[in-house]
Amino acid sequence: MLHGCDVSLHTGLWRSSGALSQRCPCKCPDGTPSTSCCSNIVDGGHPEKPVVQILTMKRIPNSSQERWRLLLSDGKWSNSFAMLATQLNPKVDSGDITNNSIIRMDRYVCNTVQENKKVLIILDLSVIMTGAEVGKKIGTPVTYDSSKIAAQQQEQPQQQYKAPASKVAPNMSSAGGNVARIPLAQHNAPAKGPCVTKTPSGGNVHPIESLTPYQNRWTICARVTNKSGIRTWSNSRGEGKLFSMDLLDETGEIRATAFNNEVDKFYDMIEVDKVYFISSATLKTANKQYSNLNNEYEMSFNRTTEVTPCHEQTAIPTMQFNFVSLDQLESLQKDAILDVIGVCKETHDLSHVIMKSTGKELTKRDIQIVDTTAREVRLTLWGTQAETFDGSQQPVVAVKGAKLSDFNGCSLSVLSSSCLQINPDIQEAHMLKGWFDNGGNVAETVNLSGKGGLAGSVGGTFKLIAEAKQNTGTDQPEYCCAKGCIVMVRKENSMYTACPRDGCNKKVVDQGNGMYRCEKCDQTYDTFQWRIMLQACVADISDSQWISIFQDQAEQLLNTNANELGALRETNKDDFEKIMDGILFKNYNFKLRCKIETYNGENRWKASVMNLNPVDPQEHSQRLITEIKQLTGQA
Repeated sequence: MLHGCDVSLHTGLWRSSGALSQRCPCKCPDGTPSTSCCSNIVDGGHPEKPVVQILTMKRIPNSSQERWRLLLSDGKWSNSFAMLATQLNPKVDSGDITNNSIIRMDRYVCNTVQENKKVLIILDLSVIMTGAEVGKKIGTPVTYDSSKIAAQQQEQPQQQYKAPASKVAPNMSSAGGNVARIPLAQHNAPAKGPCVTKTPSGGNVHPIESLTPYQNRWTICARVTNKSGIRTWSNSRGEGKLFSMDLLDETGEIRATAFNNEVDKFYDMIEVDKVYFISSATLKTANKQYSNLNNEYEMSFNRTTEVTPCHEQTAIPTMQFNFVSLDQLESLQKDAILDVIGVCKETHDLSHVIMKSTGKELTKRDIQIVDTTAREVRLTLWGTQAETFDGSQQPVVAVKGAKLSDFNGCSLSVLSSSCLQINPDIQEAHMLKGWFDNGGNVAETVNLSGKGGLAGSVGGTFKLIAEAKQNTGTDQPEYCCAKGCIVMVRKENSMYTACPRDGCNKKVVDQGNGMYRCEKCDQTYDTFQWRIMLQACVADISDSQWISIFQDQAEQLLNTNANELGALRETNKDDFEKIMDGILFKNYNFKLRCKIETYNGENRWKASVMNLNPVDPQEHSQRLITEIKQLTGQA
């Protein structure tokens, strides 16, 4: 069998020289010459896994996320109608995809975005040869023009040998003895499922990534990954209702919102995890305050919007996660919206809180999730999700769009726009559950939510107190670690009587008749609970500072619980003071939350303790040795 490719471009070891009965090292398929895949695609064809060369790559300007436009060549024709899906950007960043690279387009979609204008989006690809290995443009491709294709095909000589039972690999240059060629037909690779390219009416399906507000006519085929409940509003402009949904296809995701009449029309029809054809919605710039999706646009349904169920089998994924490991939470900004996954290590009881803005009572449940980084964090569920959650089997919990808070360390909360999945059938969940069941459940972990974690859990950066005061110059809180000695404690006003309702902690008013009133809950109780709010002066070699130590950390420091300490305060002052004095002149590692606060026009540096540990002399000495080596350049 004669192979028509110059496989030196593939392996650097082999050149075709007309040899017969030898297996080409590139394993190019047997097939008739196919040098027109670019023209085939432009004309509406969909060849399977075509192999092409990237002639040039150009970053698309004025885009909120990095996107690349490609000039592709099949050796005969070239066209600049291709774009890389954003999930392939890491291959660009790593240098795998460059100019002159030869790639196989394993999955792609091509649609008409304007009259006679095509956009091809590459969803997945394999690099056959890097640009460095090829080193040049193969052949003399010209820009494809459908009006001239017939004439050019007649002019091009057919100089490739055709074996009766085989097909020659497509020519990537003018014919000749040692011309460079690459295989352009499909390679044997496992299929990932069909891409839906046509609407029920026969029109083209547009990828989500190609949508812009400047397009008038388009149809997408997308899976509904999340759907909110119906929300109502009332203001000076009137009343209304809305619901939103997250849509996903192979190229990206987008938020869609329906209002008023469209709520009545579509809410009951649209179901989560179903696939729909959607057309004629209004596109506008996304409001990132309400959408955490990776798209610069969002859509609103209007009276002309059409939604039709798709009954075909598609390759659209069920959910697109971008997980952040728990050890990265400390380095992220407060209020960040992110995707997380972890095993439910502990489930707390249901509790109730009152919204300050509306006075409405909400149901909540806190759970502790842990991952393979040996970090655990508190995740708060609300409403029905809190009531129905069952953590008895320690399930894997994945959340898309959780909100990060810095209250009492790091904590996460599920929003109304978030998507919560229990034991999702994804690789990350299976790996995490395997780790947990094989020792992770008994591994020592760091609690990022303020319950006995290591002092260095936020970045691990130790500072002197004087350094910490100098470095806080923003409105946002900063975190650092410090080693210090407690030299003084304010025993007066170190405790207060608080509302016994879970999650409230508001100070109650003693009404003198054995009853205690909570103004926040607007309730009167016959009991209360003690809360600790300790002020301690901590000193090191550079400075001293009064810091606040609240309930959980104070109980850890004093080695007692608040109710027992409160009882001693009322009945046995000597024992109370003995416990307070027991922490004096002892060294601790503190994790501090530091912030500048203004009182009467004067800036004051305030610090509160997130976590604390007694100083381990061996660990402390090792840290000092490491810092000395870094300062002397020996590290």
